[in-house]
Amino acid sequence: MTRKIINLISGPRNISTALMYSFAQRKDCRVIDEPWYASYLKRTGKGHPGRAEILASQSQDPETVLEQIQQIEDVDLVFVKNMAHHLAELPQNWWHSCHNVFLIRDPHELITSFQKVIPNPSMEDIGLKDEYDLYQSLDSKAEFPLVVLDSGEVLKNPEKVLSELCQSLSIPFYTSMLEWTPGARKEDGVWAKFWYASVHTSSGFKKAQKSKREMPAHCGDLYEEAMPFYSWLLEKSIKA
Repeated sequence: MTRKIINLISGPRNISTALMYSFAQRKDCRVIDEPWYASYLKRTGKGHPGRAEILASQSQDPETVLEQIQQIEDVDLVFVKNMAHHLAELPQNWWHSCHNVFLIRDPHELITSFQKVIPNPSMEDIGLKDEYDLYQSLDSKAEFPLVVLDSGEVLKNPEKVLSELCQSLSIPFYTSMLEWTPGARKEDGVWAKFWYASVHTSSGFKKAQKSKREMPAHCGDLYEEAMPFYSWLLEKSIKA
């Protein structure tokens, strides 16, 4: 099998880390956690939790990061978990030969969760417009069909959706992808202590529960702005 790079393009406060853990159960796969986070922080000056540690833990040069990924040759699959806003201003040429998977989440659930850590999120922070723009840009150029996953659909029926995802990627599905040992993984980024508490207690994909949190008034406009991008991508997603 020729090595495949699976480029997961997600927003924050999604099941992207759980999906990374799922692919980490495969013996034919290496997973990489947000390799362009440091270069994003350097480029934007964003004051995210753990900023100094993140900048010290990764190369801040996007081209160096790309070279590191391309040099991996000892596995059949390389699963790269990315945030859409980390990628928005990077050259897209290398993505054309990747298997690009977009992961989205209902903006109400996304925003109410995210603003607990970053109190005043912007459209750039939540990534939905970036995902929409990246999909539009890649759609006519990508070598392989683009795939969209919605976290709500994944959690309704993980086995069905992951099986269809693997079929779309032309790789076998293994039931081992449905569960993992609770706790941190060696591949976790240094930012895990700020964001991964929930997934570290999990042993698989938890059944979706609608949040009872109300949308903060100051986030209402962001929610309204995000919904059209989410709805457009949702129509293209694999259904449970």
